[in-house]
Amino acid sequence: QVQVVESGGGSVQSGGSLRLSCVASGLGYRSYSMGWFRQVPVKEREGVAARTRDGITVYADAVKGRFTISQDNVQNTLYLQMNDLKPEDTAMYYCAAVARYSLSDPLQPTAYTYWGQGTQVTVSS
Repeated sequence: QVQVVESGGGSVQSGGSLRLSCVASGLGYRSYSMGWFRQVPVKEREGVAARTRDGITVYADAVKGRFTISQDNVQNTLYLQMNDLKPEDTAMYYCAAVARYSLSDPLQPTAYTYWGQGTQVTVSS
């Protein structure tokens, strides 16, 4: 059974940092492309950062230079380091996985099969 579990959310002030973690089990983690997404009420889920199995890393323009996606193959964990957080980064953050070697649009939520329950990030001004 596939499970994707995020952690690390919380509340910080503008300019602060948080690191999100995503543990994926039951899917042979290194065979999958994975990504981070976020969503606020009444808006569509949007891609934040993603890493495909073939080594492509992409970021949304809104987070470039501030967020870094990385992975620990030993621990089967995907991370999202978020620095210089802004109030507009406030959202529920989701980790997702898909059994695809490459993706034409790694930031497209519909490309992913398995999703975590999300972790809330709140940035105050």
